[in-house]
Amino acid sequence: MDLKAVSTKIAEPTKSAFVTITNTLDVMAPTMAPFAARWDAEADRRAKLRTPENLRALMDAQKAHNSARSTAASARAQRTAARAASKNPLSTGRRAARTADKAARTHRESAKVALKAARKNYPTTLKVRAIQAHAVHAVPASVTSWWLSTAQDWTFWPASVSAGLMTFNAAALWIGRRKAAVEVEDGLSAEERQLVERLDPSYWVQHAEERGLGGTVTTPAEVTSGGIRCDVRLDGKWTVKELAAQVDRIRALLGARTALRIRVTSGPRGGWAVLALATRSAADGVSSRWTPERMPADPLMMSLGLDTETGDEVLVPFDERLLVSGASGTGKSWSTRPLMATAHLRGDLLLIDGKGEEANIWEAVCRVAVEGGEIADAIDEAWDEMNRRKRDMKARKISVWDGRQLTVVIDEGQVVLANLKLDKSDEGKARMQRLIELSSLGRSRGVVLWWATQYPVTDGAAPGVHQLIAPNLLTRFSLRVAGTTQAQVALDDCAHYAPQQIPEDRAHRGHGYLKGYGPRMIRTWTLDDDGVRALPARHWQPVVFKAPAEPAPLRLVKGEDYVIAPPAAAVPAQPKAQPTNREKVAAAIAAGSKSVADVALVTGINKGSVSKAVKSLVDAKQIVRAEDGSLSVATQAGEVSA
Repeated sequence: MDLKAVSTKIAEPTKSAFVTITNTLDVMAPTMAPFAARWDAEADRRAKLRTPENLRALMDAQKAHNSARSTAASARAQRTAARAASKNPLSTGRRAARTADKAARTHRESAKVALKAARKNYPTTLKVRAIQAHAVHAVPASVTSWWLSTAQDWTFWPASVSAGLMTFNAAALWIGRRKAAVEVEDGLSAEERQLVERLDPSYWVQHAEERGLGGTVTTPAEVTSGGIRCDVRLDGKWTVKELAAQVDRIRALLGARTALRIRVTSGPRGGWAVLALATRSAADGVSSRWTPERMPADPLMMSLGLDTETGDEVLVPFDERLLVSGASGTGKSWSTRPLMATAHLRGDLLLIDGKGEEANIWEAVCRVAVEGGEIADAIDEAWDEMNRRKRDMKARKISVWDGRQLTVVIDEGQVVLANLKLDKSDEGKARMQRLIELSSLGRSRGVVLWWATQYPVTDGAAPGVHQLIAPNLLTRFSLRVAGTTQAQVALDDCAHYAPQQIPEDRAHRGHGYLKGYGPRMIRTWTLDDDGVRALPARHWQPVVFKAPAEPAPLRLVKGEDYVIAPPAAAVPAQPKAQPTNREKVAAAIAAGSKSVADVALVTGINKGSVSKAVKSLVDAKQIVRAEDGSLSVATQAGEVSA
């Protein structure tokens, strides 16, 4: 005989019955939980009131009440005796006895009130109170039933009913206090185990009411590569928006750490929400380093990064205008570099760097503009290129540019706008308008504007993006920003993604939200300095054509043959060389500027660079500095020109 098989066969039904009972109790626990919670709350309240001080006050109140009752009884007896001794109600004895009786009764009532208050402050335990209540029901009812019934009718006594009720109450308390054993997956961290257990419906329903979340019921949690997810049923007047506003209460109910990101979104159908806890990142284990192999096969798309919840690669349009926002230290420059590298490899790149640090890396790779004059020239040339392409498209009868894309990247838009505002001349105002037109008209002509700023605001004394440019930047990516005002500009109608709540720790640098993608965080690719230097060098310059030479006039020569030669073909001119700071300063002085400040204002070069250029020109005797400090151009004979 196989004893092991026999033992297994005998144990199987027992095990099955045990599992069935356990599952039944788990289902009943949420139903009994409110009763047990109210019972325990009342029992705790009574236990906290049963202090030695309140007991002493109760004993004193009982003693005072007994004394007052004795005094009242004596006064009543004396009043009865005085009434018997004299028939005159106005006699001194009867009036004194009546006054004493009234005072004693008043004292007895006040002592009774004080005793009632003392008993309330030192209540009996809830268990004793329940036994007393059942006794009050059972004893008189049992006596009455025995007195009015015969022996044949004693099958259903009130005492048995009370005993049954007491048993039911005890069972309800035990089931309501019961904590369901939740099975969780292997490989979970201690934090995830706790969160999964507390998201289980048996725990959630039992404790949701005390946290102000009554009327919500969770489903068993699911652990994914991006963290923990579960559905939440919304009963009564609950909505997804109202539940999302209660994230702090959800965090308290789950006992989650403050830095853990908790997100509430709409469910697949009405009356349901989805609760997501970012305990994991699907991007973990995947290198964030960008290489040219990361460029998508689709030439109209480029890779931004990885979805931290699903691990999917996130693509954005290559030929769309872009706004990148992020406070200092959030990894904005490193996150933008892979996009710039894609634009450089696929077309032409023009970097207008208001701060200058990023241009130090890119100046050997692409065309950069840092100083005021360089920025002005870059904007003018990009605008001229946009209009040249317009004329070319009209001549070729096409509506969309089919050549190389020129991507104009403005890094730290706040500084660039501030420099343009300093130029109060008509040319300065025209240059601002050209920048606005680049954002609104350039896309169809293959000139695309990308804007990056630490200050995504459109108003105030120092806006990070112009109020007429921001509406044209349809693709928006935001790292952590300072507050809700910046988030509104950074993500527009998707500001509820709350980029201002991204943790400030180093692990979340380069993490942000993409407008329209959903409130799922994206970890961007990064490109270090060596990766930028490894890119092929190609510096964009505007295409300049010379006007075709006019053909010579036709002449008729008598008696001789002649041939009409075709007009000469247009020959593209060489790109014009950029003037140096010294040449700009000399030209400004020749135009009438008399001081360093005037030259700096006209050329857009900072005063320190202007002073160096002036000193060099004075040493070369190309300009002369008068005694009053005014500057003028020196003539060949050494005299000062008028």
